[in-house]
Amino acid sequence: MKATIERATLLKGLGHVHSVVERRNTIPILSNVLLEAEEDGGLRLMATDLDLQINERVEANVQDPGATTVPAHTLFEIVRKLPEGSQVELIAAEGRMQVNAGRARFTLATLPRDDFPIIAEGELPTRFELPAATLRQIIDKTRFAISTEETRYYLNGIYVHVSDDAQPVLKAAATDGHRLARVTVPRPEGANGMPGVIIPRKCVGELRKLLDEVDGTVQLSLSDSKIRFGLGNAVLTSKLIDGTFPDYSRVIPTANDKLLKIDARSFEEGVDRVSTIASERTRAVKMALDRDRVTLSVTSPENGTAAEEVPADYAADGFEIGFNARYLLDILGQIEGDTVEVHLADAAAPTLLRENDKAPALYVLMPMRV
Repeated sequence: MKATIERATLLKGLGHVHSVVERRNTIPILSNVLLEAEEDGGLRLMATDLDLQINERVEANVQDPGATTVPAHTLFEIVRKLPEGSQVELIAAEGRMQVNAGRARFTLATLPRDDFPIIAEGELPTRFELPAATLRQIIDKTRFAISTEETRYYLNGIYVHVSDDAQPVLKAAATDGHRLARVTVPRPEGANGMPGVIIPRKCVGELRKLLDEVDGTVQLSLSDSKIRFGLGNAVLTSKLIDGTFPDYSRVIPTANDKLLKIDARSFEEGVDRVSTIASERTRAVKMALDRDRVTLSVTSPENGTAAEEVPADYAADGFEIGFNARYLLDILGQIEGDTVEVHLADAAAPTLLRENDKAPALYVLMPMRV
């Protein structure tokens, strides 16, 4: 194969695909990116880790169609360090690929294209479109709550499912057992009858990066074991987590009768300040609720104490409750409005946080003993 491509175009494409490739691989071909120069003047880039696959097409001047695979991270680093504005020539023959740009010459070892594994999608019967902005919102407001515990693998992703509330909706939820994040959006046409699926954490991360460059809509196709996202010139295909997501609706409190309304930024900044001295292990911050104010405090045997008063709208009986400061800050960081509603019951019960009852996102946080 022989093709010439602008450095910026190649770098952008490689930037999208190389991050799918794991740094350490026992199977050498999985360290490589597939480059396919097509007769109609396109260069196709593909990378996979056997669970996740990305396929992107970029414009190139193809002199000799063909395909080969080269080490993904090495090629990305080479192209990244080439002079801006340069034309990159890719020539592959006899188990080697030359990368030429200006006065720079590189020769890389290749592996045959036929050895490159491709995820078999099978039938993807459910198909619908979502605006890129909606998909970004779903990911941003839930992914911080994805569990990283490999033993509870069924929590290592975002659970997406349809539901019939007052009107048909699509819901996305993530939880690690300490906090829960849920987003509700109108159900898109074509999503009726879709199976509930768990999209893995790595797929969510790669998808979020790609969404920054998509303005229109994203095509979703899925079965109960695979999902595919069509994002303009890029296609992301992933296996889904094979497990049962817990019935999270049971932990969403419905009878929390103590309502605290507080300025979201003042609350966030106060928690951030007092948690500076919290011990790394517990990260506990105590909230003392009183008429029209909340006193945030941290006591650390190693570091000392901190306290800050934040004005608030609160009329119920005063009491004290403790939270993990980092979990609380993760949630407050997703509140876009000026005010956050905190629905409380007592010091041991799950607490509900949201902007208001019309907001698409709600969060549940388990308290800590402090």
